[in-house]
Amino acid sequence: MTHLKVFSRSPRLLLASYLLVLSSFVLLSACGGDEEASGSTATSKSATTEVATEVATEVATEVATPSPTPQSEQAMTDPQERCGDAEVADEECVRELQEELAASENPPAAGYPRIVVDLLGRHVWIVDKPQAVIAISPTATELVYAAGGTIIGRSQSVDYPPEAAEAPSVGSAYQPNFEIMLALSPDLIVADSTIHIQPAVRDALEALDVPVIFAGAASVDEVLRGLRLLGHVLDNVEGASSVSAAIQDARDSAREALSAQELTAVILIGDRDRSLYAAKASAYAGSILEILEITNPADVQPDSGPYPGFTRVAPEAMLQYNPTYIFTVTPAPPPAPRLSAMIGLYPGFNGLQAIANGRVVELDVQLFIQAPGPRVIEAFAALIAAVTEPPEPAER
Repeated sequence: MTHLKVFSRSPRLLLASYLLVLSSFVLLSACGGDEEASGSTATSKSATTEVATEVATEVATEVATPSPTPQSEQAMTDPQERCGDAEVADEECVRELQEELAASENPPAAGYPRIVVDLLGRHVWIVDKPQAVIAISPTATELVYAAGGTIIGRSQSVDYPPEAAEAPSVGSAYQPNFEIMLALSPDLIVADSTIHIQPAVRDALEALDVPVIFAGAASVDEVLRGLRLLGHVLDNVEGASSVSAAIQDARDSAREALSAQELTAVILIGDRDRSLYAAKASAYAGSILEILEITNPADVQPDSGPYPGFTRVAPEAMLQYNPTYIFTVTPAPPPAPRLSAMIGLYPGFNGLQAIANGRVVELDVQLFIQAPGPRVIEAFAALIAAVTEPPEPAER
């Protein structure tokens, strides 16, 4: 962007104009005087004109000369112009650009601009270390914080981490308000690769004049991939790797704690019609069972119903599954009854071994459904506790 110094120099420009007018007036006055006066006036005129011309020339030069744009600001557009679209940019060109900008007066952070590949496989230019991030889902928010970042805008349901809730809301995760988002002047938007994959929302996000990356958690593996991505974007690879290592350690510990038992389990969610749906491995909740090597009899069924990665479970199918554990999730907040308290009311379910043995456990809806992400460590712990602690009768 070219910046002209017109307004900052306008007083001097006015002075130059005044002096030029004054010199013209003096010149006209000199035409009617005697020789001595005329000579004196001519001398005055010459001096005045010389000063006016000097000032006017200086001001005109400054007005016509664009003020230099800081290199970090130039980097907002130059990478693509210099090296091409992120998908095809040559690595050597990127390195050369990084070196040139690092030696400039106003360099970006070390290693920027850089290209990242998000969870949708999109190549994105990140021109400088992001300082004003908007995250538009609970998962995106938790990934940003786990990778060492902060946010200036959030989706309205976000309440974790607590400091994230202090950022202004930019609408719901499913209907973000783009005007509010742009008014916050973000330098990065982190969208959700699960929620915002629909073309209408994705296209609108990609049309914004702000870098957008998609990071989500449709599985435990995607949590780890999202952390790697955000660590690279936010220049905190070490911090993000530390969180990833903690997740993998917790996974291994959970596997060991559960390995002594032959476990089968389903994770159920219900709807207003009292239909039941079981999570498959393609859903985040089901992927937790899979990664902990807990057999999920519903996993072989096709997707059905309103929840991606879930399959509708008929009562007769549950009787056939007869899992050792039934985990339930209730999306509606209290005082709505918990599904764990209602499950025994379904016809024939009282004969299921999980119900008879008090192994029906209500899971935290945030950890398993609404905010999948780095807190998967807590999800592992919840399943360990459910299996290793003494069973309790299902609530009624």
